Amino acid sequence: MNVYIDCHCHISSGEFDKDLEEVIESSKKAGLLAVLAVAEHFGEFEKIIDLSKRFQGFIFPCLGVHPVQEVSPEQQRSATPQDLDAALPIIEKYKDQLVGIGEVGLDFTPRFVSGDKDKENQRQVLIRQVEIAKQLELPVNVHSRSAGRPTIHLLKELGVQNALLHAFDGKTAVAMDGVRAGFYFSIPPSIIRSEQKQKLVKCLPLENICLETDSPALGPEKQVRNEPQNIRVSAEFVAKVKGVSVERVMEVTTENALRLFPKLRTKIRL
Repeated sequence: MNVYIDCHCHISSGEFDKDLEEVIESSKKAGLLAVLAVAEHFGEFEKIIDLSKRFQGFIFPCLGVHPVQEVSPEQQRSATPQDLDAALPIIEKYKDQLVGIGEVGLDFTPRFVSGDKDKENQRQVLIRQVEIAKQLELPVNVHSRSAGRPTIHLLKELGVQNALLHAFDGKTAVAMDGVRAGFYFSIPPSIIRSEQKQKLVKCLPLENICLETDSPALGPEKQVRNEPQNIRVSAEFVAKVKGVSVERVMEVTTENALRLFPKLRTKIRL
């Protein structure tokens, strides 16, 4: 299929509030078939659900608690079990509409983690959300910044079979451990300026690669708002690194996304 699926996008971001219709239209013109809208905290859950209804058949919701929670634009902290407690009733309310649980995971970036307690809180929040995903038979959409090895290790320990590692920033050897576990890795447009992600794509089998934008972050240019239409930037660079056609990348990554997120196949307008 010569279409794209954006497997990880923050389309509910306030940065899109003023021109969302235009952003969606331009992404469709670029060949985008579907956008998976991921959440970071329970405060945006309702907005994501509303967007999935407003753009039915194009925007699909994933709800979850991110390992880093924003206190203010200047201050972030590690997620706690209490953050998840507040989110659970909303996840339960909309469970039948979800295509995945996310964005969940671990983030051991020093400025967010002050000690072992923060790391353990993040682990407990992830463990509980994996349990929810298993109960609902949904894949997990996973964040693993500065925590690639412990994230993959924990997912394997928990017996996770359906996981997407988004914008993975770890070593290729660690990623290959994830490949052996059957995990997928989504590649953002920032690959064009990231030597680490270029090395990652070189090693990953195409059969384990999906595409994402992480809009409005991780765009082709620093400090410039990323948009879903830039999914083609990811595809073109993956094609270049792998030495295959863009059409081949589109076909395989779309099939990968439909395999990983099976509910999409029944809901999407193919």
